[in-house]
Amino acid sequence: MTFNIELVAAIVFAILALVLLWYLNKRKVSFSVRTLIGLGLGLIFGLTLKENSLIVEPIGKVYISLIRMVVIPLVMVSIINSISNFEDSSKLKSLGIKSMGMLLGTTAIAGIVGIIFGNIFSVGKGIVFEGGENFVPKEIPSFMEVFNDMLPTNPIKSMAEGQIIPVIIFALFIAFAIIMEEKKNKEKVAPFKAFINSFSTILMRITRIVLRLTPFGVFGLMTAVGAKNGVSTLMPLLTFVVAIYLALAFQILIVHSLFILIFKRRSPIKFFKGIWPAQVVAFTTQSSFGTLPVTIESLEDNIGVSSSTASFVASLGSTVGMNGCGGVFPAVVAIFVANVFGIELTLTHYILMILTIVVGSVGIAGVPGAATMSTTLILTTLGLPIEGMAIILGVDAIIDMARTLTNVTGAGLAAYIVDKECK
Repeated sequence: MTFNIELVAAIVFAILALVLLWYLNKRKVSFSVRTLIGLGLGLIFGLTLKENSLIVEPIGKVYISLIRMVVIPLVMVSIINSISNFEDSSKLKSLGIKSMGMLLGTTAIAGIVGIIFGNIFSVGKGIVFEGGENFVPKEIPSFMEVFNDMLPTNPIKSMAEGQIIPVIIFALFIAFAIIMEEKKNKEKVAPFKAFINSFSTILMRITRIVLRLTPFGVFGLMTAVGAKNGVSTLMPLLTFVVAIYLALAFQILIVHSLFILIFKRRSPIKFFKGIWPAQVVAFTTQSSFGTLPVTIESLEDNIGVSSSTASFVASLGSTVGMNGCGGVFPAVVAIFVANVFGIELTLTHYILMILTIVVGSVGIAGVPGAATMSTTLILTTLGLPIEGMAIILGVDAIIDMARTLTNVTGAGLAAYIVDKECK
């Protein structure tokens, strides 16, 4: 029998890493620090021992499954609970309009930022396209198909399939029905409201239990990223990766900060310190949707956003107006593909790109890899070869980490600003 020393080393490293994370938890080390340590250990483990390190990949998959388990019911119950407790219906209308405006507005600006950085770095120039014929793009549905899919024809099926928009619409119907019925039969509605409130409390407890596993889940997830996307994978696309990361950083540090200074007239430092735990989880899990519980908790506990606003706007922001996946990323990719194939983009292309980004950003499911659909829509609208996306698939997981962090920050920003307007 052959003795695999690397596999033994991988097992020993994995055990030591997991024990260390458990020990740090016992020592009351902060959640963010433990998660970052899990991230670092995972990358080192994956880059060093490659395929042997994948023995811990199931830990990350289990963590993602647990997150997905709790998110659908949490979103539905949170929306029903938060909206039905609004005493002023005009306040609710104001919240919805301003939330959508803020989310879509920041996404439009994110698209412009992507265009600027894509052109500054001339992404895609000098790269030879090979193997594009093997890339199978997702089919772009018609507008009516998208609209019909958003309607909750079978809410239970939508929950089972993770279709968040129909679930949100169904939850809105329930919440508004509660508000209307409560004016006529308050006694009959009271037991259901009490049930929803209790259910919300229980779901938040389950969520906290799952979130305690985050450092361990991050360790498993980042090990897989390191093992499957070695350093050599990044080299041919280094300019593209740098452009994406700098554009996303500009969107957060400059654009978001300016929004806070203009609308809140306060230093953005408090916001960034408060949203930090959600950013860490978003960066490592690559799921805006899955980060939602941490986003809501960070907004409420660290920043001081009201519970109703945090739940409503953060939930909406996990699917609508995602600054990273729906704004910066598709814009940079469009320029990348155009440069690779030698296609010159005009002002008309850029205007059409921004309009499509705003419309296409509605309903992007906040799960890992969802930006592909948005980008495919942009490329198709602009008449660019969709096959060009095949070139960047090798580094998509690495880019997705920063994309998701930007999505979550944008959703948190909208909740922070809108909360002031609605108080």
